[in-house]
Amino acid sequence: MTGDTIPIADTPEGLTPSWLTAALTASRVLDGARVVDVTFHPIGTGQMCDCLRLDVHYDRLTDGPSTIVAKLPAADETSRTTAKALRSYENEVRFYQQLAPELPIRTPHAYYADIDVESARFVLLLEDLAPAQQGDQLRGCTAGQAQVALEELVKLHASHWGDGTLADIEWLHRDKAANHQFLTALLPGLWEGFRDRYATDLSVEVTQGGTVLFSKIDAYLLADPGPWTVVHGDYRLDNLLFDPAPGGVPVAVVDWQMCTDGPGMHDVAYFIGAGLGVDERRSAETDLVRGYHAALTAAGVTDYAWDQCWQEYRRGTWSGLIMAVAASMLVERTARGDQMFLTMADRHARHALDLDAAEAI
Repeated sequence: MTGDTIPIADTPEGLTPSWLTAALTASRVLDGARVVDVTFHPIGTGQMCDCLRLDVHYDRLTDGPSTIVAKLPAADETSRTTAKALRSYENEVRFYQQLAPELPIRTPHAYYADIDVESARFVLLLEDLAPAQQGDQLRGCTAGQAQVALEELVKLHASHWGDGTLADIEWLHRDKAANHQFLTALLPGLWEGFRDRYATDLSVEVTQGGTVLFSKIDAYLLADPGPWTVVHGDYRLDNLLFDPAPGGVPVAVVDWQMCTDGPGMHDVAYFIGAGLGVDERRSAETDLVRGYHAALTAAGVTDYAWDQCWQEYRRGTWSGLIMAVAASMLVERTARGDQMFLTMADRHARHALDLDAAEAI
C-alpha cells in the first residue's frame, strides 16, 4: 500500500491524475489504466484530518474505483500540531497497513497508505462506502442502531481479547508509563481551560463530574483493568457509517486515529454514553451491555464474568468526559465542535453520575 519512490501527496493539490495513477498502480488496484481526470470536494465533520471524496476518471474501462475517499493532514495548524504530538496520523496509517487486513470488523479497504512519521505528512486512499451515511453525534441514535454498532464492536474486541502480543506493536501499545505521566500533567489544565471557556454553558452535572474525575485523574489512569484488547478509542456515531438498505453495509467503522490496546469496555461505555440521549440510555443500557457481553461470550471470550463486565463498564463512563474535554481544547474550534463537545460532556457526566462511577475510580 506504499511506494518508496512516490512522494506523499498530503494536500488536495497533490492528488493529481499522475500521482493517483502511480499510487493506485503501486497498490495493484489498476490493470494498466491511467487516471486522466480527478475532481474532489470535502466530506465529513472530523477536525483532526481533512477528508475529500475524489471522482476519478480513467483512460479506459477498468475495475479501478470511480470514487475514493482521501484523508490528509488537517489544514488547521492547531489540529495538525495536536495530531503530531499524539501520533494520531501514524496510528491510523499503521492501523490500515498492519491490522485492518486481518480484523473481522468492517472498515473501508485502504487502496494506498503512506506516512513520514517525523513530519506527520501522510495520505490515505480509502474505499468509498457511499451510500452509507455517517451517524450524527448531536442527533444521537436509537437503541436499535446502538445494538448494531455494539455487535460490530464485538468483532474488534473478541479478535484480540487478552492478546499479550499486542504489547509488541509499538505504535499501538506505546510507553504506558510515559503516557500516564503525560496525561496526568496535561488533563487537569485542559479541564480548567474547558471550564473557563464554556463557563456559561456547562450543566451542573458536567461541573460536578469533572471536579470528581480530574481531582482523581492520577488514580484513574494508574488503574489497569484487564484483560486488554484492540480498542478503537473514539467509537461514536460520527465515526460510523450506516446503510440499512438490503445488501448494504449495516455499519462500518472509520477514523482509527485513537486506536490502541486497552479495556474493551471503555469503547462500549463511550459509545453508549455519547450516542444515546439520557432518557433512552437509562432505559436501554443494561440490555445493550448484556447483549454485548453475550455476543462476546458467543465469540469465544469465556473468562469474562458479567459482574466484571459491568464494573468496567461503569468505570469506562469517565473516558467519554476525558475525550470531550481534551479534544475540545486541542483541535480547531468550530461552532459545531463547541456544540458537539458540550453535548458529549453533558451526556458523559450524567452517565458517570447515574452509575456512581466515582466509586469505580
